[in-house]
Amino acid sequence: MPSTTTSGGAILRDATDRYRRASREEAGAHGAYDAETKRAGGAPRSEVDVRRDAAPADVAAVLGIEPGTTVAVRARKMFKDDELVQLADTFVPTDVAEAAGIEQLDTGVGGIISRMAEAGFAQAEVTEDVTQIAADADQAAALGVDAGTLLLQITHVGRTAEGRAVEVTKHVLGPNWTLRFSVPVA
Repeated sequence: MPSTTTSGGAILRDATDRYRRASREEAGAHGAYDAETKRAGGAPRSEVDVRRDAAPADVAAVLGIEPGTTVAVRARKMFKDDELVQLADTFVPTDVAEAAGIEQLDTGVGGIISRMAEAGFAQAEVTEDVTQIAADADQAAALGVDAGTLLLQITHVGRTAEGRAVEVTKHVLGPNWTLRFSVPVA
């Protein structure tokens, strides 16, 4: 297992390990963020809004559905102690959301990825694109930065072994994160 240490109490988001079941369910964690925040010495907390809404065009394209098709949306504000450190919007096809029971506020140990696996929609491959975005007014106000400040956005796509995209999550990170990517070199 890769090192879990960082300097200054930053949350280590280790793409190499974070989605493995043992990591996302470590010590009863309710998903990867929960486990990572505890490892960083913090108390994780999330404010969750679950609803059904129209899929934005970019999300619909990844999910293989028509833009505007109704999907389940989990909008989260994620805190380390009392500091808001991440905004995350997750989009899931309604058939997957219903089968996995992920429209509940508390999705239990391992979070939605574990619930999807139990329902037959195990994510066999995850792709994450990291880009910079300019904070809009809402993101800036929430994360305590100026509008236009460059933030990191991670777009996560989870696919089943058959190649079906079952999750698109847009993570917008505030300050105090370390991103790690480890790749074996032959």
